[in-house]
This record gives sequence, structure tokens and C-alpha cells, in this order.
Amino acid sequence: MTAEESLKITTEKGWTGGHNVWVIALVSTIATFMEVLDTSIANVSLPHIAGSLSVSTDESTWVLTSYLVSNAIVLPISGWLSTKFGRKRFYMTCVGLFTISSFLCGMAPNLGMLVFFRILQGIGGGGLAPTEQSILADTFTPARRGMAFAVYGMAVVLAPAIGPTLGGFITDHYSWRWVFFINVPVGLISMLLAYRVLTDPPHITEAGKKIGGIDTIGLGLIAVGLGALELVLDKGQEDDWFASSTITAFAVIATVALVSFVLWELRTKHPIVEIRLFKNPSFAASNVMMLVLGMILFGSTVLLPQFTQILMGYSAQDAGLALTPGGITVMLCMPLVGFLVSRVDARYLIAFGFTVTSIALYHMARTMYPGMDFSTAVWLRIFQAGGLAFLFVPINSIVYNGVPPEKNNAVSGIVNLSRNMGGDIGIALVTTIIARRSQVHQLTLSSAVQTGSHAQVARLAGIAAQLQHSGMSAAQAAKAAVGVLYGQLLLQAATLAYLDVLIVLAIFAGLMVPLVLMTKKVQPGKAAMGH
Repeated sequence: MTAEESLKITTEKGWTGGHNVWVIALVSTIATFMEVLDTSIANVSLPHIAGSLSVSTDESTWVLTSYLVSNAIVLPISGWLSTKFGRKRFYMTCVGLFTISSFLCGMAPNLGMLVFFRILQGIGGGGLAPTEQSILADTFTPARRGMAFAVYGMAVVLAPAIGPTLGGFITDHYSWRWVFFINVPVGLISMLLAYRVLTDPPHITEAGKKIGGIDTIGLGLIAVGLGALELVLDKGQEDDWFASSTITAFAVIATVALVSFVLWELRTKHPIVEIRLFKNPSFAASNVMMLVLGMILFGSTVLLPQFTQILMGYSAQDAGLALTPGGITVMLCMPLVGFLVSRVDARYLIAFGFTVTSIALYHMARTMYPGMDFSTAVWLRIFQAGGLAFLFVPINSIVYNGVPPEKNNAVSGIVNLSRNMGGDIGIALVTTIIARRSQVHQLTLSSAVQTGSHAQVARLAGIAAQLQHSGMSAAQAAKAAVGVLYGQLLLQAATLAYLDVLIVLAIFAGLMVPLVLMTKKVQPGKAAMGH
């Protein structure tokens, strides 16, 4: 079979290698869920890791940073690697590396070894999601691709939502090492099924024969650029951003390396990342929308647990229970969205999803307060999750429009990088705004409180009287009342900062609605093929 015949079959009928398409979809999704879950599951285990390995909490954050850096570097080049070495071979290598390094992470005797094994884990994990997505794009015809991405999307959206809760449960009841050990049986099952089920379409094999040698300059530039950018985003707020010479230096390195990378890739004959794809307006707009989706998804996943635990006093388990119905909502909506993608213009679904998400975030900013009841917290999250469910599948559907099937590997790598980088930016944005706006609101509220005013004196007297009833002396109660009042001021300042974050995220979501107009209209159930 010629490459041209293979392309025609892949486009019109999908490439299954003789297996059921839904078996392929489920096999691919197993490793996706495992990898995406691992990006968030270790977060709540950091204090335990720090204590067990006798390091500071700040040092333990390298467990997260090391994974994100290596993961980000592999994501954009995974398309080139899977074409060069064969998609099935590359995929199984990634699953194997991820599984082995997960076991080694659980066995790590010290922080240095744990960070090294996390780097290996990130390299393996970085190639999984884009490879699986390109497998689905080749396996399913455009008319059925929406449902395939719905299955894939349930894993990608649900995993970061339940990761912190699951990680907390495992750490509390067993050991932080089991956060990594649980990947081993899942990885082994994934490798066995992938070996039995997956096959490369001939056009991938043909493309691998024609692809050029390794673009060492491009690889070096993107590795340095994305590595430095990850460090800036992860450590920026902790080191006071550009007040730190280290952060400033890494920001300059990231900028120079990434700009040089783009210029180099546009000129080289065999680029390691297909930068030229961004000349397609639909592709460029889809990646921007995926970036913002990542910001909102990961940003809210960090913000809401913090709000419920720090300001509302929830335990980690209760905070997880408040957020879980949102994840269930996404799971229930995904099949519906997959069904609609083949019958409704995907652009309408994206516009609807970002509109609902923007309204939901704004509504949360007007409704959330530390004294709200549990059911209110649950319904607010469900409202927001309902909008997110209408984004992932349609965006993934239109990002392939106008792109020939032999470029599917490259598309998958870039769009997954956009989602992950959006997540990193979202987390950095949330932590920075909360820290900075809390200080601003604290100063504003402090200046609004008039020392010696009748209202303040009456408030302090009321608090002191309550404390005296609990057994304090008058002098102790008067002194403690000032501390209680100051604590209330800090609580209000922090609450206002969290609400500011929600407003910012709502604005980003709203800005995506007109961007949908930049994407190319495609007849539902059909694909616009490139040239």
C-alpha cells in the first residue's frame, strides 16, 4: 500500500489495524489517565516527602518542578520522535519508562535520587498524551472523532480534579511512596494491551523513512527555553518574581532561547517542531483556546481546594468531596458533547462553553464567602464544570482542521503542550494574585478601620465580653480581642484576593468567545484537509 492510499484510508475510514475502534480508545486512555493524574497527585504529599527525606518543604517542591520541566520539553518534540521511531514503539517506550521510573520514585532513598527519577518519569509521561491523541485522530473518522476525544477528555479533565484528593487519601492511610507505586500495575497493563492492540498506519511508517536527522540545535533551544520558563513559572512567586536576579536571568534565557527556536525552526528543512502549522489561523486560535482552558482548569483546581481548606476550615477529604461532583458533571457531559460535535458546528459549542465558564466564574466571585454552606460550594463547582465540559472535545476536534493526517503527531504534541503550559501559567497566576492582592486588600481594610472609632470600640468590647465569658480575665480578653479582630481582617483580605482571581479567570474565558471566529468553519462530521 502506498503512502497516498494509506492517507486516503486513514482520512475516510480510520486506521484500526483490524481491532475495534473503542478498544483502541480505551487502551489509549489508560496511560493518559495515569500520566495526567501524576501531574497533580503528588502535590499534597510534599510535606510528607519533605519529612521522610529530611529536607525542607521548599526543597521538596523540586519533586514537582523536575517532572514539569522534563514533561514540557518532551511534549512538543513527541510528534517528531513518534514519526521517526514509529508511533507504537515510541508509545510503548514511554509507558515502560514511566512505569519503571514510577517504581524507582517510590524506592528513592533521598531527594536527589527522587528528583532524578521524576525527571525520567516526566520524559516518559511527556510522550504519552500527544501520542495517544494522534492515535485517536488516525483511528476515528472525522464524523466519529468527537466521541473518541470525549473518552480521552474524561481522563484528561477528571484526573487533575481527583488527583489531590486521591493523593491525600493514599498519603494519610498508607505512605507517600504508594503515590508512585500505584502507577506500576496500571503501566504494565497498559503496555500489554498496547502491544496486542495498537498498530502504525502505513503513512506513519513511510513518513518515518523520509524524516530527516535529529535537529540538534532546535532540540537544544527548546529544551533550554521551556526548562527555564518552567522554573520561572514555578519559582517566580516564591522568589518575588523579577525582584530576584535568578528569576530575571531565567526569564531572559527563556525568552532568548524560545525566540531563537522559533526563528530556527522556520528556516530549517527538517524541524523538530512544526512551527509552520501556526500559519493556519484555526490551528493557532485552537492552541490559544487550549492554553486558556488549561489556565482555568488547573488554576481553579488549585484555587478552590485552597479556599475551602484555608478559609472555610474544610479537611482535605471534605474539600475533595465538595469538588468531586464537578468532576462527575464533566464525565456526564463529555459523551453528550462528543455526540454534538458530529452534528453541530464545533465553534458554537466552544463559544457556549467559554460563555458558561466565564459567567460561572463571575457568579462564583459574587457568591463565594467563607461562611457559605457545603451545598453552595458543590453547586458552584458543578456550574463551572458544566462549561469546561463543552471545551476540551470541540477544541481538540477543530485543531486538526486544515492539517493533513501525516501531521497528526505534530499537532497532538503542540496542543498538549499548550494545555500543560496553560496549566503552569494558571497556577502561577493564581498563587501570585492571591499573595499580592491579599496584601493590597489588607492595607485597604486596615486604613478603613479608624482607630478609636465608636464602631471599632464597640466591636472590640463585644469580642472581649465573649472571651471573658469563656474564662479569660478582663486584661487578657481585651488583648486577645485585638488579635481576633486582626484575624478577621486578614480573612476578609484573603477572601477578596480569591475573588479577584475568579474575576481574572472569568475575563480570560470571556475573551475566548470572539477568538472562535478566527477558526475555520467545518461541516459537522467532516474535516477540512490541508494541502
